[in-house]
Amino acid sequence: EAHLVESGGGLVQAGGSLRLSCAASGFTPTGYEIGWFRQAPGKEREAVACVSSIEDGPYYADFVRDRFTASNDFATKTAYLQMNSLKPEDTAVYYCALANRGVPCIARYFDSWGQGSQVTVSS
Repeated sequence: EAHLVESGGGLVQAGGSLRLSCAASGFTPTGYEIGWFRQAPGKEREAVACVSSIEDGPYYADFVRDRFTASNDFATKTAYLQMNSLKPEDTAVYYCALANRGVPCIARYFDSWGQGSQVTVSS
């Protein structure tokens, strides 16, 4: 069973940067998707970015495009979400998740989830 451990959240001022990490273990990487999702209080969980181990070109939600960068280190099975130019509306709990390759970047297609990291952006 896959196990995901996140790190790197915290408090930052608007315009600042944070990097989230997601260390994955317990699965054979024959082809998979790493997704980043977030959930703010009172809101539904939404997709932020997804990266395939096989296909090119990460998917980014429009509201983070050109500010966030998702990447995978396949050798260490660690995923990263670099978040720049953060805004107060980016405040949420951020989750990484694992799915079989080729699935849409939608939460219900992801089977294994990290514990979540709180990101708070002050104005």
